[in-house]
Amino acid sequence: MNTIDRIEVLKVDLAPMVPRSDAIQSFTTQETPIVRVHCSDGSIGTGYSYTIGTGGSSVVALLCDHLAPRLIGRDADEIESIWKDLFFATHATAVGAITSLALAAIDTALWDARCRRTGLPLWKAAGGAQRRVPVYSTEGGWLHLPIDELVSQSLDAKAAGLRGVKVKVGRAHVTEDVERLRAVRDAVGPAFELMVDANQCFDLAEAVRRARHFEPLDLAWFEEPLPAEDLGGHVRLAASTSLPIAVGESIYSLQHFREYLQREACSIVQADVARIGGITPWLKVAHLAESFNLKICPHFLMELHVSLTAAVPNAGWVEYIPQLEPIAHSRVAIEDGYAIPPSTPGLGIDWDEDAIAQRAIARHVIGPH
Repeated sequence: MNTIDRIEVLKVDLAPMVPRSDAIQSFTTQETPIVRVHCSDGSIGTGYSYTIGTGGSSVVALLCDHLAPRLIGRDADEIESIWKDLFFATHATAVGAITSLALAAIDTALWDARCRRTGLPLWKAAGGAQRRVPVYSTEGGWLHLPIDELVSQSLDAKAAGLRGVKVKVGRAHVTEDVERLRAVRDAVGPAFELMVDANQCFDLAEAVRRARHFEPLDLAWFEEPLPAEDLGGHVRLAASTSLPIAVGESIYSLQHFREYLQREACSIVQADVARIGGITPWLKVAHLAESFNLKICPHFLMELHVSLTAAVPNAGWVEYIPQLEPIAHSRVAIEDGYAIPPSTPGLGIDWDEDAIAQRAIARHVIGPH
């Protein structure tokens, strides 16, 4: 049996690559909890999750005080069993973001260790369904950008070969959103995909109104129009518009996704591997979406989602927002507008250990030093 002997927990804070703002918040700091799992056969797996400015220390505390000690002596290959046991050990704090982010850091580390032991890249170990996935960019679509810059960055993305862009919406009046979107649509043309993201800022009446104004722009989807907990509102909105409704980055359990799909409250699934609790539950959400003949187009974390989207047959897009460049040597390979999953064993992330050591503002060891 290959046992888990030692756990390292670190936290690294990263500044966003560019200023990022949406209808409800600004992305101030990417807190990055990192977990290293050391196994008895000498193998090491590295996993991670993230926040956008708050809660990182709480994730680290949950890992160090409650979750990591439960891993010592466990069989590192029993990933499903470990995930379930840790989930039930945190029953009083689940389902929620802090618990999911902590579970994800551990689960991705265990998958990394398994893939490295077997010599397989994650995209093959988790399914191996497709060798490339189209890419769209959000990095030039932030809400604070003036129209000319919004248009310029959208054209840059198109010139770079990407296959779509996402623009943040939620300006004070619908006419402002429409003016921005119309400028982008006119510039990039009808065949280039255009998505919009409201970041949960509308109530139902306003979401219905905005959708009606957005429909002539032929959008690929209308993302997070309502608060994620408003399942009934999403049902009514989806029934009222021809626009595909996309949700998932703020949903934290497989069961919640099931409710959305059963009630036809969305038609694009955007599960985030960190916020759903790791690779183990992410794959379940992807296959659940497949059973409803829906695409999964995950949120953020492109360095990890490039492999997961390639693992499943119903993945539609990878979202381009660079996240790990300051602490990793590797970059996501993009060819002709498609992301290519890494061929190296593990998650496919070549960590810059020196950069991590220099930037780490917390480090804990559970087990023998």
